[in-house]
Amino acid sequence: MRRWIAGLVLLGLLGVTAGVAVTLVAEDRGRGSENSTAPTVQPTPSDPAVTAAPDPALAGFYDQRLTWSACGDNQCSTLTVPLDYAHPAEQSIELRLLKVPARGQRLSSLVVNPGGPGAPGTEYAAQAASVFGKPLLEHFDIVGFDPRGTGESSPVDCLDDDQLDDFLATDPAPSTVSETRVLMSGVRAFGQGCRALSGELAAHVSTDDAARDIDVLRAALGQSTLDYFGASYGTKLGAVYADLFPDKVGRLVLDGAMDLELSTRDLSLQQAAGFQTALDSYLQDCIDNTDQSCFLGNSVVEGRRTIEDLLDRIDQDPLPTTSDRELTLGLAFYGIATPLYNKDYWFLLTTGLKSAIGGDGSALLLLADAYTYRDPSGGFLNNAIEANLAINCRDDGWSLPATRVPTQVPAFEKASPVFGRIFAWSLTGCRGFGWPVAEPYPKVMAQGAAPILVIGTSRDPATPLAWAKALADQLASGVLVTRDGDGHTGYHAGNACVDDAVEDFLVDGDVPQDGLAC
Repeated sequence: MRRWIAGLVLLGLLGVTAGVAVTLVAEDRGRGSENSTAPTVQPTPSDPAVTAAPDPALAGFYDQRLTWSACGDNQCSTLTVPLDYAHPAEQSIELRLLKVPARGQRLSSLVVNPGGPGAPGTEYAAQAASVFGKPLLEHFDIVGFDPRGTGESSPVDCLDDDQLDDFLATDPAPSTVSETRVLMSGVRAFGQGCRALSGELAAHVSTDDAARDIDVLRAALGQSTLDYFGASYGTKLGAVYADLFPDKVGRLVLDGAMDLELSTRDLSLQQAAGFQTALDSYLQDCIDNTDQSCFLGNSVVEGRRTIEDLLDRIDQDPLPTTSDRELTLGLAFYGIATPLYNKDYWFLLTTGLKSAIGGDGSALLLLADAYTYRDPSGGFLNNAIEANLAINCRDDGWSLPATRVPTQVPAFEKASPVFGRIFAWSLTGCRGFGWPVAEPYPKVMAQGAAPILVIGTSRDPATPLAWAKALADQLASGVLVTRDGDGHTGYHAGNACVDDAVEDFLVDGDVPQDGLAC
């Protein structure tokens, strides 16, 4: 789950994901097509239980046929959906799809979403062999989609590449009036840029819109119910779908779950604590598994202080790198937080911290660039950063004036001595959009839905375990499975108990015992 961090975007399931290697240079998939002006859908005879639209005005969208064509080793297509579900005849957009066909006896299509918000689902599906276990690859077509406004699905645009570079390097925790002005100027420019460059699209990239798109996709795939695997923010998307279309819920897995009833402030506060927990676990591992002594200190407290001192030094004097860019505080934060998503990548954090302590910011900068999808030429491989903020702020335009942030800092620093101040300033993130504060979303319950599997991990940095417990309680048919471990999300993370529960549920429909602890 990504959250805005004052000049940064705090991490979700991007760049480093459970079961997916850190990608420092990725293939440029392009920015996709612009908005089309009218639905170009072709009706096809089908079972009314599949294609029946919730509104007669949407019938043309629900009757459309998908045409798949080869794209590398996989298959690609596009799905046409209305820009505005309240006025579906006025304008449409196209969503990019990618399918990895089942290797064996196919059961159905499994729609997948990696989170963010802003992560391209097509790239997630393309990595299916690394992300999903053999039973799922054998029995499901893995279908990823770029949610509206992301990837190649009519992507939102907010800043040019140089402006985005500057934005990401901005001090995320200002301590002077001048630094605060720079930060807030960047916040305003980002939001205003999204609205100016993306036009009407920027007003229609909410989670509610994307969930409605998923139901059109379900019909186009020829399925009367949806089978779905959502990670991180993808759990929010899946839960909202289940609430909107409870009778269309097939087998849903929500991994790395979000608590949908938290305020923006409390969500950020608890995520700050989650990242501190993950960092402390890394520090304890360094202490327990180093032959002589951990390079950061002989206790977790000492290790925290070493990292705090490093960040303070970088804040005052950014580190040189082997490129023409410096490692600023904002970029250092990305570099430290990114490998906390997966314990397998803690060695990269060790390398980055040792180099930075020695005066070289290159390794942490590479990790930061992996997260932001920045390529060595200075461009960005997709619009994940822009889409993240646009979607979050469209869902809830609440933000805190800069003058009120200092009152929040003590609580945030208590939750996270290392990262707290940065998280506190994240509360200003949506001020540039000018969206009104969203009406409270109706309580998500998905009353009448089939069982929904919710997974949480004990030391998950981005989506704390408490969130999974809360979402499982909020959903009328929620079934909780917990993993004791490190890293973001629980499936395909080295825990056979979790893997068996997910695969038995999706393949055979076997619902695990609620509260299963793995």
